[in-house]
Amino acid sequence: MTFDEIYNQMRWTREPARVEEKDGVIAVTTKPHTDLWQRTYYHFRNDNAPVLQMRTSERFFSFVVKTDFSQSHHRFDQCGIVMYLDSENWLKASVEYENGQFQHLGSVVTNGGYSDWATTAIPADVKTMWYRFSRREDDYCIESSTDGVHFSQMRICHMHLGTGEIRFGIYACSPEESSFTALFSDMQITACAWHAHDGQQPD
Repeated sequence: MTFDEIYNQMRWTREPARVEEKDGVIAVTTKPHTDLWQRTYYHFRNDNAPVLQMRTSERFFSFVVKTDFSQSHHRFDQCGIVMYLDSENWLKASVEYENGQFQHLGSVVTNGGYSDWATTAIPADVKTMWYRFSRREDDYCIESSTDGVHFSQMRICHMHLGTGEIRFGIYACSPEESSFTALFSDMQITACAWHAHDGQQPD
């Protein structure tokens, strides 16, 4: 599925401060104090990040997108992929700005109203990142890449409500007093690139 075919099926759950699509690039400008998080550790609940998604019941596929966050400049500015089912069941992957030395490449999985956060520090001069989101029935794999060719696994997870029709796509947000413009391009949907496990057999 091509960029235009995907974009024409996408709908906003919440709209950003500004959005523009031109020549295969979606430019999303964030509003301050927007985020996705549920309870864990911080004890607060944030559920107001703009999310642009399409629906599918397909049980085996991969979604790829390139993100450009060269304009991010404030702590926690972020953009990436998302599967937002409802306020208490979703996942996301992104690069979050931290400071002039490093930033966080990470992912959050939220099941039943509790979020986790798995991260690794990457250099601050990384300004683009590709993501590949893959579905195999009720299970999901998130991968990232700096060149759009060689992908590395970030995590595998199960989504308790991810059994039938799902919604997935892109998001950008600025949890603190900030705003920036994130760019999304090279969107495509392919056959599932996350292959079946060839080791231990299921119980």
